[in-house]
Amino acid sequence: MERWSVAQAESLAPDPAALKRARSVSGQFAATGTVDDVVWGLVRGYQVAADLAGPAFKCSCPSFRAPCKHAVGLVLRWAEAGTGDAPPPDWVTAWQTARAARAKARSSPPDPVAAAKRARERAERVAGGLTELRRWLDDQVEQGLAGLGRRGHQAFEPMAARLVDAQAPGAAGAVRRLGGIAGIGPQWADRLLGELAMLHLLVAGHDRLGTLDPATAATVRSRIGFPTPAEEVLAGPRVTDRWQVLGRFDTDDGALTTRRTWLHGSATARFALVLSFAAPGQSLAADLVPGTEFRGDLCFYPGAAPLRALVADRASAAEPFGSPEGGGSVRAALSRFAELLADDPFRYDGPVLLADVVPTGDGWLVDPAGDALPLAAGHREPWWLLAAAGGRPAAVAAEWSPAGLRPLAAWVDGAFVPAGPPVPDPGAPRATELPPEMLAAALVGTARRPWQAESVRVGTAVAELGPSALLDAAAVALTTRRAGATPDVTRVPVEPAPAETDPPLPAAAGARLARILRGGAPGGAHLEQELLAQWLAAAVARGGVVPPALLPALLDAARRTTTVRSDVARVAGRRGAWLAWQRPDWGWLLDEATPVTVADWTTATGTERLGHLITLRRTDPAQARRLVASTWGADSSENRARFLATFADGLSPDDEELLEHALDDRRKEVRQTAVDLLRRLPVSALGARMRERAHAAVRLAPGEPARLIVQPPDRLDDDLRRDGVGATPAHGAGAGAWLLEEVLAGAPLASWTDLEPAGYLALARANDWATALLHGWAKAAVAQSDARWAAALLATDAGVLREAVRWDLHLVLPPDTLARLAAEALRTEDGSAHRLLGLHPGPWPERLSVTVLETIATRARTDRHTWQLGELCRTAALAMPPEYADLTGRLAAQLEPEVDAGRVRPIADLARTLAFRAEMRAELAPENVTPRQ
Repeated sequence: MERWSVAQAESLAPDPAALKRARSVSGQFAATGTVDDVVWGLVRGYQVAADLAGPAFKCSCPSFRAPCKHAVGLVLRWAEAGTGDAPPPDWVTAWQTARAARAKARSSPPDPVAAAKRARERAERVAGGLTELRRWLDDQVEQGLAGLGRRGHQAFEPMAARLVDAQAPGAAGAVRRLGGIAGIGPQWADRLLGELAMLHLLVAGHDRLGTLDPATAATVRSRIGFPTPAEEVLAGPRVTDRWQVLGRFDTDDGALTTRRTWLHGSATARFALVLSFAAPGQSLAADLVPGTEFRGDLCFYPGAAPLRALVADRASAAEPFGSPEGGGSVRAALSRFAELLADDPFRYDGPVLLADVVPTGDGWLVDPAGDALPLAAGHREPWWLLAAAGGRPAAVAAEWSPAGLRPLAAWVDGAFVPAGPPVPDPGAPRATELPPEMLAAALVGTARRPWQAESVRVGTAVAELGPSALLDAAAVALTTRRAGATPDVTRVPVEPAPAETDPPLPAAAGARLARILRGGAPGGAHLEQELLAQWLAAAVARGGVVPPALLPALLDAARRTTTVRSDVARVAGRRGAWLAWQRPDWGWLLDEATPVTVADWTTATGTERLGHLITLRRTDPAQARRLVASTWGADSSENRARFLATFADGLSPDDEELLEHALDDRRKEVRQTAVDLLRRLPVSALGARMRERAHAAVRLAPGEPARLIVQPPDRLDDDLRRDGVGATPAHGAGAGAWLLEEVLAGAPLASWTDLEPAGYLALARANDWATALLHGWAKAAVAQSDARWAAALLATDAGVLREAVRWDLHLVLPPDTLARLAAEALRTEDGSAHRLLGLHPGPWPERLSVTVLETIATRARTDRHTWQLGELCRTAALAMPPEYADLTGRLAAQLEPEVDAGRVRPIADLARTLAFRAEMRAELAPENVTPRQ
């Protein structure tokens, strides 16, 4: 049996949440195998099997879903890595035998006499129901559609129920759908009259079934709801071709999910529609994967314009194809649609395959001749196509209807790009399709305002016609208008995106990014953001741009998570900036600078200047400083702050003069940036001023014992304000204590030389101003990244420091020190262990990783609450070295027979996440560097 693709396996899941649950169990199967078309496996004690010829599923778990997460996970496991070669157990064989017996019972031939009797009885019931439908349609137009708009869907339920009783489900569904039109949305009366007219035409067709040609009669019967058995369709003529799967989409009406899959024959240029249906919670057929093709036979359902088909036979496996064959112009597509309506006027939409079309900025697609068709509501902003094609011509498959084009997919440079999902679009325009005089008569009612047809005269007078004539005329007018649609020739396509200058990232890395963005990464949603950040950091280190088709999802993710924006700007390339220029909520990308070189500083934009400064500060910081100074007075305050922030790279005493000048800036953001940088300089005038103030406020008095004499500043003067001392004290602090804390925070720690840090801190704890002293030195340690003072403060703190300040001090510690503290906290079961682990930037050293694994094993066996185990595993998934994936997986396998499955699950998830990160690192390893195994 040929293995499915991962996309086929994923499509078995009823929804994204079910797919995530399936992925969580796909790596936990203890034994797997295949027999004939059946894949089977054992997971957590459950017996799972999937007959992929159906598909049909079996699982001994208590879930009511079919397929459950175990069944989907089994097929995912098979698609990704295959299965074992264990012989099938008895329960698999028994299930196969039972299914074969049921299939044989269903295949017994029916009684032809009884079947003929049932057909006659149904025809009589349908005829009676449609007779009532005709009278009901006439009554609605005679009484006026305005009343229907006020009554809502209740006005249509009795007639729909009567048609259900008459075994005319197609007509019943059409009547029931009218309840979603009457009184709802713009031009509702025009849409309602059009649907009523087509129903009236359907009744007229049924009345003439005996005189219609067989193909048209079959069309009428199918619209009414007469079924055509699949066996009868498959017994008909076959069309052999190389069938290309253009695309599909699913619709859910609550009671049933319908999947519409469009195919196109490369030799016959014939379209085919394959339908599949599923009840809520059930899976849809996934054997036709968009973007692939196969050689085989299709059998079409009978009709005047047959489109719906069944796959009768496949002569080859499904394989990707570069670009669809048979694409044409807009006018050719409209001509083909007109021919379709001439044969089947009941159709509302039809397939089109357009070649070399480009989107406009206002929701149209334009072909090379300048002819344009509008995109349907919900698709008028095709960011998926703009991103993939960059405003260059592409082949597009879509459904065309009076509402516009509903895209299925596009092909860009031989690559298949599925259409993005529709978005709410309440402002989409809709034009009327019927003449206003006809609509006016129908709204008021022909009983009060008879409709007059100018083309019908009796003598010299214009004839007044009844509701049936109005409905017939409306059907003709509606079909004529739809068949006679013409393209717009005034639309202008978007300007193409500039060519990329950076190379693309590896294809495997792009596929992994797509998996993260669509929620397919292991560990669930709570890890996706961090995995995305790690992927982006590795991609930036390697260099290159992401696949263009992923840009909309990536930019949306960065719109929600601001911490990754800088890295996204580095990998989005020129295509990303081109998209951001067109969409306001992606405009943040234009403000994210990437290292560039500009030729003329005076004419460059603020973002270009910022990127140029980032580059210069690494190579020529003096030149960068001169450029900033040259336009300082003309730059905006926002740009002055952004430009100064780049001085952190290559900061030196030479920068002090400009930074001192910035202390007098009128904007707080500029002053604060200058203060932060000056405090990082080993020797500066600001540091000298703050040192003088600090030592005036705090003096060491020698003696036995020594003590600190504290005299806080008495007021906040202009000089203190200029040097960055804020006026707003911390909660609960007095004015003097706050000024003391701020002065100490700004003074260089290297100036406290009489004692070791621990000595000063011991004296401070015995002082009345202990809180201000400790906080001032702590803030100085954080600002100056002084690990020696930070370690001393943490060692002597006994709950005096505010929690935020205490945890900021941990960030100053070297990673090995932080790892040692975290390991000690784990061994002593200190409650701070998890937070310490979260602060470590990773990857963890070996000692800490081993301690964490030992703790995980202990908690899995002994802890009463699994949430602590889960939290520890989630933290480890992001910071533990990926090399521990195999060891963690062996731990999960060892624990499976010992403890409850709920305790094994987070450990198995940890193993999968570590393996995911290892693969990610290998895919994004710098060129010419072999990643560690």
